[in-house]
Amino acid sequence: CLHRGAKTKRNFANQTKQPTTMKFAAASTALLASTASAFSSFGNKPAAKAPAAPAFTVDTIPGAIAPTGIFDPLGLADKADEMTLKRYREAELTHGRVSMLAVLGFLVGEAVESKTFLFNGEVTGPAITHIPQVNPIFWLALTAGIAKAEATRAQIGWVEPKDVPFDKPGLLRDTYVPGDLGFDPLGLKPEDAEEFAIMQTKELQNGRLAMLAAAGFLAQELVNGKGIIENLLN
Repeated sequence: CLHRGAKTKRNFANQTKQPTTMKFAAASTALLASTASAFSSFGNKPAAKAPAAPAFTVDTIPGAIAPTGIFDPLGLADKADEMTLKRYREAELTHGRVSMLAVLGFLVGEAVESKTFLFNGEVTGPAITHIPQVNPIFWLALTAGIAKAEATRAQIGWVEPKDVPFDKPGLLRDTYVPGDLGFDPLGLKPEDAEEFAIMQTKELQNGRLAMLAAAGFLAQELVNGKGIIENLLN
């Protein structure tokens, strides 16, 4: 009986000690974890969140000026989401830039048609007749230059095809500003966001005017077969 009583007493003592030991171990673990966390964060300030870029919407988009605002008789901008609106703007800027070069090409090409070493006076007449007169070697060089420029534009502005969902072809990068390809040899791009938006609007307006002018040049030369400069002088 004495032996049985001693055994029972030892079992009771072990049962009482076990929960106390477990509680002490849990408390020690929590204390060590909190201490390690405190030391690991000591001297490290939480990273500041980057300011969110303004949404690209019909209300914030550059190029909307009084009295017309955004000229969109078909309502395409109202139906477009942000990425689609960016693609529209990229297309408008690209066409505007090409048109500005085209207008310059019309005027310069007709003004120096017989005075330039480039074609040795072989290209004459209205600008719309110059294309078939140009040496094919020139077109090979021009095509290579355009291909290089377009490849660079795609790398800057577009997400790599392997990362584009199948239902979102031609996806632009989230951080890409339409038309901002980093080509600024004269350093004219303002650092202030408001001034940059004003310059964007100026480029858009010049591009829009150039698109109308290029279409007018083509139509005028088709009507009477005379060059633009000849039409202006006569």
